[in-house]
Amino acid sequence: MSDSQGVGPLVISSPEGRSAAGGGAVAAPSPAPRPRRRRGSWRQRLEIGLLSGPAILVFLAFVIFPVVMAAYYGFFKWKGFGPPTDFVGLDNYVAILQDPTFHDALRHNAFIVVMSLVLQGPAAVILALLLNRKIRGRSLIRVLIFVPYVISEVIVGTGWSLMLQTTGAVNDLLEKIGLGFLTTDWLSDPKIAIWSLMLIITWKYIGFAVILFLAGLQSIPEELHEAAAIDGASYWQAQRSITLPLLGPTIRIWAFLSIIGSLQLFDLVYIIWGQYVSATAGTSTMATYMVSNGRLAGNYGFGNAVAVVLFLISLVIALTYQRFVLRRDTEGALTERKK
Repeated sequence: MSDSQGVGPLVISSPEGRSAAGGGAVAAPSPAPRPRRRRGSWRQRLEIGLLSGPAILVFLAFVIFPVVMAAYYGFFKWKGFGPPTDFVGLDNYVAILQDPTFHDALRHNAFIVVMSLVLQGPAAVILALLLNRKIRGRSLIRVLIFVPYVISEVIVGTGWSLMLQTTGAVNDLLEKIGLGFLTTDWLSDPKIAIWSLMLIITWKYIGFAVILFLAGLQSIPEELHEAAAIDGASYWQAQRSITLPLLGPTIRIWAFLSIIGSLQLFDLVYIIWGQYVSATAGTSTMATYMVSNGRLAGNYGFGNAVAVVLFLISLVIALTYQRFVLRRDTEGALTERKK
């Protein structure tokens, strides 16, 4: 057929938005769409402010403000009532850093930090691996391991202090089973008291580590273990090469919590050893030192200075741990790559 029958030229739209007529003519490009102005940005900011505002206020009121006030009172010799007027400058901090009793408390805290990681970590990993398998009574064992963690520190401290006395249940049990030569003063002997404290701490807090590791084990795909079994790997080889590396982030988080908790340990030591025996028994901590030399001595300015020193030590350790240990976990959680 010819074009004289009234059929117009054929128009074809190309992918680039151009139209080609029958004679090859190119139509003018369509104007670029105008960028849409973001709507509701002020509403989103308002919602963020309303939702995060109360949390920020609570954080400022109960964290930042007390720290600032403690630092302020630390420059005074203050009895705890009325406005502080006896300004002493850095004398409180100098006295803290030069006090051998504080040095002992700092060494005890460092020992507790290290031994908590050494004793609780491997034991909790082994228990978590065993309880992650299908064994009879697994749920009951999990509950029994976790029960000490939820018991009040007052009950734990009182119970253990009664059992570890020279006439307590532990020495009595050793006498009855023929191990009387092992009986000793578990709480007053400086060579043994710190290990008694570590036993109590491990018994009290290992349940938290086990539950945390069990939660981390649930996120590891079972297909990885099946593939390792097909390749001929034994159970423990699979745990060493697959489970432990994938459980690494959970272990690092637990270690961070354990370190901070060990630095701030107070209640168990204060309940079991009291306000004065802890120093002579070799179980004093920076927190018990703060209470004994601050509130109990009637020098609240000195106690506030100790609190500031404890806060700074914890802050430096936390930032250092986050910078060199938790960095891989925090960077792996980011959704946008740094430019």
